[in-house]
Amino acid sequence: MCQILQGKPSGPLSFEKQEILRHTFTAWCNSHLRKAGTQIENIEEDFRNGLKLMLLLEVISAERLPKPDKGKMRFHKIANVNKALEFISSKGVKLVSIGAEEIVDGNLKMTLGMIWTIILRFAIQDISVEETSAKEGLLLWCQRKTAPYRNVNVQNFHISWKDGLALCALIHRHRPDLIDYSKLRKDDPIGNLNTAFEVAEKYLDIPKMLDADDIVNTPKPDEKAIMTYVSCFYHAFAGAEQAETAANRICKVLAVNQENEKLMEEYEKLASELLEWIRRTIPWLENRVAEQTMHAMQQKLEDFRDYRRVHKPPKVQEKCQLEINFNTLQTKLRLSNRPAFMPSEGKMVSDIANAWKGLEQVEKGYEEWLLTEIRRLERLDHLAEKFKQKSTLHKSWTTGKEELLSQKDYESASLMEIRALMRKHEAFESDLAAHQDRVEQIAAIAQELNELDYYDAATINARCQGICDQWDNLGTLTQKRRESLERVEKLWETIDQLYLEFAKRAAPFNNWMDGAMEDLQDMFIVHNSFFVHTILITAHDQFKATLPEADKERMAIMGIHNEILKIAQTYGIKVVGENLYTVLSPQDISNKWEAVKQLVPMRDQTLQEEVARQQSNERLRRQFAAQANIIGPWIQTKMEEISHVSIDIAGSLEEQMSNLKTYEQNIINYKSNIDKLEGDHQLSQEGLIFDNKHTNYTMEHVRVGWEQLLTTIARTINEVENQILTRDAKGISQEQLNEFRASFNHFDRVSNTWSLCMFFFLYFQKRNGMMDPDDFRACLISMGYDLGEVEFARIMALVDPNNTGVVTFQAFIDFMTRETAETDTAEQVMASFKILASDKLYITVEELRRELPPEQAEYCISRMTKYIGGDAPPGSLDYISFSSALYGESDL
Repeated sequence: MCQILQGKPSGPLSFEKQEILRHTFTAWCNSHLRKAGTQIENIEEDFRNGLKLMLLLEVISAERLPKPDKGKMRFHKIANVNKALEFISSKGVKLVSIGAEEIVDGNLKMTLGMIWTIILRFAIQDISVEETSAKEGLLLWCQRKTAPYRNVNVQNFHISWKDGLALCALIHRHRPDLIDYSKLRKDDPIGNLNTAFEVAEKYLDIPKMLDADDIVNTPKPDEKAIMTYVSCFYHAFAGAEQAETAANRICKVLAVNQENEKLMEEYEKLASELLEWIRRTIPWLENRVAEQTMHAMQQKLEDFRDYRRVHKPPKVQEKCQLEINFNTLQTKLRLSNRPAFMPSEGKMVSDIANAWKGLEQVEKGYEEWLLTEIRRLERLDHLAEKFKQKSTLHKSWTTGKEELLSQKDYESASLMEIRALMRKHEAFESDLAAHQDRVEQIAAIAQELNELDYYDAATINARCQGICDQWDNLGTLTQKRRESLERVEKLWETIDQLYLEFAKRAAPFNNWMDGAMEDLQDMFIVHNSFFVHTILITAHDQFKATLPEADKERMAIMGIHNEILKIAQTYGIKVVGENLYTVLSPQDISNKWEAVKQLVPMRDQTLQEEVARQQSNERLRRQFAAQANIIGPWIQTKMEEISHVSIDIAGSLEEQMSNLKTYEQNIINYKSNIDKLEGDHQLSQEGLIFDNKHTNYTMEHVRVGWEQLLTTIARTINEVENQILTRDAKGISQEQLNEFRASFNHFDRVSNTWSLCMFFFLYFQKRNGMMDPDDFRACLISMGYDLGEVEFARIMALVDPNNTGVVTFQAFIDFMTRETAETDTAEQVMASFKILASDKLYITVEELRRELPPEQAEYCISRMTKYIGGDAPPGSLDYISFSSALYGESDL
């Protein structure tokens, strides 16, 4: 079109096309010139003197041109043509390559180009349909009008018109009484075209500009000729456009309603699914049934980690998306002047937030319970193993003691044997007293296992009870044997003192070695290297310091045995058998001593391995702390930066959105650091590390901060999107928006109400982030509002529906846009329906289906109530109550 407006048609014109355009343009010009009582016969000849050309322009523009020159000389003709061309240029048309001399010389191609330029400017350019104009507007108008007709698909201004059905459909759409469209056939293009040409010329005053044979026999009919002829139909039917405009308004309103209903249904569905997931998850987290083994509890902990890593994050995103959808829906409802959306009972955003808060509380309690149970089971396993070890040692010591104490060997023993039995019994009593502490330790461990609710407490109690009963029996048997030996003590002689001394000294030393072996093999559980160094290693070093003194005692005991051998050798005494006063032999002492010496380095190695383990744990603590001490402040810094971006009023909303999107991408890219910290945290828990003095940040702190950061960036982006939606929907210019968001040094109360109200709002907002009612009243008064108490209470109910006592920025913007912008109202929709119904108070199903697209027509039919009135035909619908219901003024 730009090519044509600037001059002659692009590319060479064939003779056939020139002739078609000559015929079409001549008929078009005559359709206007006849209003002035004249016409042309030859288009390139009759416009040469410029007189009829100027007359044509006066008719189609309804304006007066300068007075033409009356002479017949060439320069007079050129002057007249130039006046016509200057008038065309004054209408905003730039003519290229078309000069007055060429028109005066009768150049057919240039003359046709000039006429086409006139047609475009005065017949086509001003056509406007649904925000499209000129050629595109004319094409859209044809598509809209012919859409309901079979075998018609208008996509262009050439081949789409070859079969004549499109022209017949245009006529039938506006004047169904002129053509019976049902009798037309697609295989009769000549008949269809001639029918349209004849009806248009006879009844619509549109002259025949085209030839049916030229259109049918040409592979691609001339676009300019078709456009010229079709534009005449547009202007002929321009009066019918009022009904089409009304139908478009109704379609727009209904489309908004349908979209809002779809968003409401999606919100209800998402809310129900999220609440159902929370309802199913909470009982699982509230289950506090403890497992009996550490492995089972570790599996519970792993299941909980899987819930945190896999199942919960998508729900966090769904919750955030649900809030965004709700805010977007409410914004669209406000912008379309619809009532606010009220979700079903229990599905408000606050209800979902409360349910989520309850879930997180239960989740936190479940994690604390898991860790407590793991510590308890760890302690139980340690105590159970210690009980088993001590019980085994005790059983080993008591084996055969009851049988020994029950013997009556003293009845047939000699004097020396009786004395030996007496001393042996005294040594046993000493050993028995030494074992009393071990029995008490076993009982204490059993009691602690019961207090910690050990799962196999019955077995522990049974074994402990058996040990206690056996110990009591040993005490009774020991007392009875002593009494028996004392009764025959007078019969016995003094026994060998050296054997007695050996027995007395060997017994406690043997008991000491048993205790040392038990301590050297004792199990331990620690959580830091400080305890290993200060308690275990110190105690072990102290024990090793006593070894020289113990070795002296061993040498002394062995010296007694050597003294016996020496005396026997000196006096020729033959020593036969074992020491009668003790079951211990020098070899037993030596063997246990060697065992003790072997256990010492083993204990050293065990402690060093524990030191290495605790050092590894300390490295894990420092590794976790190093990352946490970076990630924690980073999250806090990003929260502050996002907050600053959201309140920054220096740039446009698009700049804010770009900055927020950049922050969002940076946050997404930072996710790998959170995952690495999760990995270090898992290693720490697997190493049973439950404290970390190197950082104040726990994994729970980082998780909560991360989730808040994700939620904050998503909500902030949604708020800016809603502000952009509000700005675009209400037609607020960029300059106005800059005024809303800038601080003023002074204001003009008379010339700029918006500037004044925004000055007040920003002035008070800088003080406390909100505007209280008194400041808001002052702002309205300064804008010229006449405020009584009732009127101010009505306005406060609009900007503060929840009675919070403050006016937010979003509420302020919504109020001002409602006050200044024009929106569709129920009355406007009623007026549109009234046009479609030909001023009736009701509308029929046939009228709705004829004037509206199928989807919108069926939407109205399904929701409109039947019209109640005596003058309406059956099946009539009430469009007045339907229009009111669209804006919440009544119920459908």
